Amino acid sequence: MNEYSEHNVKKLRRTNKGRMIAGVCSGIGEYVGIDPNLIRVGLAIATLFGGAGVGLYAIGWLLLPDEERDTSIVQDLISKQQQQRNATDWTGEHKPQQ
Repeated sequence: MNEYSEHNVKKLRRTNKGRMIAGVCSGIGEYVGIDPNLIRVGLAIATLFGGAGVGLYAIGWLLLPDEERDTSIVQDLISKQQQQRNATDWTGEHKPQQ
């Protein structure tokens, strides 16, 4: 997949190339143009001094879409919730799918 869309805009994505866990650091590194290991070291330091690194990584994992997808995990969960809500009427009974 090309890192540029149809309008030549680079998109921030979790990557498969250079992935160690979920591809957050490698995706950010590719987007910003720096070595992903620097981002990993920064997150490790943030984890040691206050624990923020783990939380930041988790947020990145939830909000950044994988390079093969157009939506993130959070967007998928929201869409699923909305579909379930639309399939249920005000009485709480499921509507038949059309």
